[in-house]
Amino acid sequence: MKKVLVLVAAMMAVVVSAKAEVAFAYEAGAELVSAYIWRGQYNGGLSFQPEALIGFDGEHTSLRLGAWASIGASDWKFQKGLPVEEINPNTRFMPEVDIIGSFSLFGLTVGFNHYYYCDGTSFLNWKSVADIDAQGGTSTTEVWAGYNFSQIFGDKAGAYINWYTTVAGGDLIYILNEQTGEEEAKRAWSSYLEIGYDYTFEDVGVTVGAQVGMSPWKSDMYSNEKFAVTNISLKIDKEWEFDHFSLNLFAQGSLNPNGLVTDKNDPNYNIYINKAGDEKLYLQKLNGVVGLGIWF
Repeated sequence: MKKVLVLVAAMMAVVVSAKAEVAFAYEAGAELVSAYIWRGQYNGGLSFQPEALIGFDGEHTSLRLGAWASIGASDWKFQKGLPVEEINPNTRFMPEVDIIGSFSLFGLTVGFNHYYYCDGTSFLNWKSVADIDAQGGTSTTEVWAGYNFSQIFGDKAGAYINWYTTVAGGDLIYILNEQTGEEEAKRAWSSYLEIGYDYTFEDVGVTVGAQVGMSPWKSDMYSNEKFAVTNISLKIDKEWEFDHFSLNLFAQGSLNPNGLVTDKNDPNYNIYINKAGDEKLYLQKLNGVVGLGIWF
């Protein structure tokens, strides 16, 4: 009995100590970007992207819950007026609202992202595969886990690795049933592995970073038939800190090597390099963005 009491007392001491170190935290701000680039894919043109998060920070823990949105000048621009059955969803950009949450402990982070595209479908698109196949719907939910190696090697070693997997919503692939000769819809479990490194030059407030992203198996979301590297990007970010807010100016270039056409005689050459029209923007493999953000 004494051992139990000692153990309970020790646990209470740890909880009290942890509570003393926990502080309320929030993040709020917005960015104006020349293009909406998501994991190497072109998702829209000039866009305003606000974000608000609340949570807490401890010595080795943090919790965040909030929302992010993107409102683009080109939303609903492409294929306007076409019948619904003729609209290519890959080029019909629309406002997006994401609900996001994460919990970190000693550099290990788990979280979720719910992506909702304002197309009139259900906000929580957690339907069966059959229902999504029949009724459509674009909202998706993913879970993810990652690790930041700065916990081991110090703040200047900003290496990290993240894994994302879509678990609900409009994420299907169609596989031919050899017995019936018809294509059947199946959940794709689309996944994305990202490995990155950021380094901050503290004297000048400049951060440079590099990322490599890949889709490990067939996914319509990332337009790959098998394992493929879908994003190689470089970014530079300059930050200015003031008393009550900060500003940052950044530029990023992204190359999506998946399916890259290098033969100039191939009729698809211009689609995949940089001369894409309205029908082809989503398929661009070389993208760039500059942006300005303000954070409180």
